[in-house]
Amino acid sequence: MTCWYEGPLAAFDTETTGVDVETDRIVSASVVVQDAPDTRPRVTRWLVNPGVRVPQAATDVHGLTEEHLERNGRWPAPVMFEIAEELAGHAALGRPLVVMNAPFDLTLLDRELRRHRASSLDRWFESAPLLVLDPRVLDKHLDRYRKGRRTLTDLCAHYGVVLEGAHDAAADALAALGVVRAVGRRFATRLERLSPAELHTLQTTWHAAQARGLQAWFARSGSNEAVSTDWPLRPELPRAA
Repeated sequence: MTCWYEGPLAAFDTETTGVDVETDRIVSASVVVQDAPDTRPRVTRWLVNPGVRVPQAATDVHGLTEEHLERNGRWPAPVMFEIAEELAGHAALGRPLVVMNAPFDLTLLDRELRRHRASSLDRWFESAPLLVLDPRVLDKHLDRYRKGRRTLTDLCAHYGVVLEGAHDAAADALAALGVVRAVGRRFATRLERLSPAELHTLQTTWHAAQARGLQAWFARSGSNEAVSTDWPLRPELPRAA
């Protein structure tokens, strides 16, 4: 029987105007599907004109200028609908979705859907749940005492996964998918008996514990930065009175 990490997987990634999930916007996104290791992936890309200023700091990361997006990007409303439909299609097939640092990308998508479609991401998964595999959460739980950073670039280097064209949504999605397969193989004795649905539930607990640990570290360092324990999607903030 083929283990989940050797079977069909999809991956999702975005590039954005910044790192605030409540106010920043998606400028590009990609879904990559791979039926088995070493097979040719199928790639879907979206380029978005966010309708807001694109800071130079964001352009420096992903290379997408405001002018390029205005000329070549599509309006957000139809794009967000298409992305949500694509992810829902994978959920209906029971295909796990790899998302590096899922609370960032999925929350951004949720806020964009609320902003442009008067909807929420959860609406697309009422009949079939989204099964998320987050390489950051998996690696941090399974190899918790390893020192060093755990960005996608770091994880690729650690697991021997090629990352070509970092900060391109398709390249990052494919690399994250490769990391999840590598994590599965390295920790097969701990993962092979778990289904993606079981792993999704476990990651909720693992991420919460990791967030509490980071929050405690911030407190010891004198920082007031808040760390969300929610995974894979942060709840909508209450509106101001």
